[in-house]
Amino acid sequence: MALHVPKAPGFAQMLKDGARYYSGLEEAVVRNIKACKEFAQSVKTAYGPNGMNKMVINHIEKQFVTSDAATIIRELDVEHPAAKLMILASEMQDAEVGDGTNLVIILAGALLECSEELIRLGVTPTEIAEGYEKALDKCLEILPKLECYKVKDSRNLSEVTKCIKSSIMSKQYGNEDFIGELVAKACISILPEKTTFNVDNVRVCKVLGSGLHSSQIVQGMVFKRQVQGEITKAEKAKIVVYSCPVDTLQTETKGTVLIKSADELMNFSRGEENLLELQIKAIADTGAKVIVAGAKFGDMALHFIHKYGLMAIQLNSKFDLRRLSKTVDATVLPRLIAPTAQELGYCDIVCLEELGDTPIVVFKLESKESRIATIVVRGATDNYMDDIERAIDDGVNTFKGLTRDPRFVAGAGATEAELAVQLLKYADTLPGLEQYAVRKFATALETFPKALADNSGLRYQNVLEKILDAHQNGNKNAGVDIETENAICDAVERNILDLYQAKHWGLKYAVNAAATVLRVDQIIMAKRAGGPKPRQAAGSDDES
Repeated sequence: MALHVPKAPGFAQMLKDGARYYSGLEEAVVRNIKACKEFAQSVKTAYGPNGMNKMVINHIEKQFVTSDAATIIRELDVEHPAAKLMILASEMQDAEVGDGTNLVIILAGALLECSEELIRLGVTPTEIAEGYEKALDKCLEILPKLECYKVKDSRNLSEVTKCIKSSIMSKQYGNEDFIGELVAKACISILPEKTTFNVDNVRVCKVLGSGLHSSQIVQGMVFKRQVQGEITKAEKAKIVVYSCPVDTLQTETKGTVLIKSADELMNFSRGEENLLELQIKAIADTGAKVIVAGAKFGDMALHFIHKYGLMAIQLNSKFDLRRLSKTVDATVLPRLIAPTAQELGYCDIVCLEELGDTPIVVFKLESKESRIATIVVRGATDNYMDDIERAIDDGVNTFKGLTRDPRFVAGAGATEAELAVQLLKYADTLPGLEQYAVRKFATALETFPKALADNSGLRYQNVLEKILDAHQNGNKNAGVDIETENAICDAVERNILDLYQAKHWGLKYAVNAAATVLRVDQIIMAKRAGGPKPRQAAGSDDES
């Protein structure tokens, strides 16, 4: 007789076997807080110019060495539902501002860590979340008063470089002057008069070899590939772009041709050749000097292309084709037909060059205003160049931010310290339990100067004390000095500036994420859908 085993009582008995269910403060809230705390801790050591790099190996075994939080979280497959909420908040920050992802995760983690103590003292998570939201409103009210610099002219190179440098410094400390100038030049050269700036128009092409200081800007596009055929240079060139192969037309249906004599056989293949030659001749007659195709060039087609002195380039990516057509102002044609004058693009120089031992095809626009600029990055390893690319990406996003809102606040942890000091004063005016949450919010903001000092090898207790003291005496711009023993500096004098937008959105997203996690009091995880077992890791032997 089979024994009937009763299921666990309560909510769990309604669910399938294998479902997991956690509820209550200890099991759900504190468990979530712990997960988020651990996660924020790993990102905190990567904060600031002296932040440590993380080596992340993703699910397809690609390796990343970076201190960029956006990359770390994108490549890590985090399963914990509460940590996922923090990740979503920082992804929103990445989409909105393009920088400051570390800020969101560290602040959300610090807020949750501080709330743990209050929960232990008996304050309910809802009250803490409400207190945090009150503190956020106060911060967003104070923040505009902390503006310390405004970009007057977004086409002025020295002004723009000064503002972009801080965001690059946090990834590439020591190279910020060189990279900052490169990014500023590239962005200003393609800044349109009326429409908004598009981040996608600054391309990065990474070529192995030499050193970072050999990097340069090309007005136009650069592709790492060979040309097809013999001709490697064309000046003042008209360009025709096809998304189809340049080859004899393949018939769609199979046909049978009855050939009775050798003459008929000769004439049959010659007819195909003549047709292809006429097509290529028609293209050459429009004045085009360069043919770019999104698929292969046939051998016969290359023979005629060479005969008429055309340059042939194959680009396999449809995105590259689209960007190139935008750069040279051409229309992508889907069939091999002669282009009209409107469909042709124009480029001053198209040439094949070699950097190190990498062949590159360069489309240069010298005379008129370029639509796309490419930064050619040189470096010793792929990982190093990937990190430079991320720094450039941050710089370009900062430029986009300052074209929208030219305000900047002091960096080096000064803004966070000032907000913390002001919040403590604000907490004294509040009745009720919310004041405890506001105080904890101030403590969470102190994490930033603390992390900057800690990652730079300074004694963070002393540094924090000095900074908070300076802020109480009215020095709004006192920040962490990571270069000298003095440990405290004026961030604005040092040109350490953070984008106002990045702080504004960063605070919002971090508080939203923390409040959402605090308001969860039950975790119900359904049983995973059945399916094939995941493959065993290499080297594990089931039979033994």
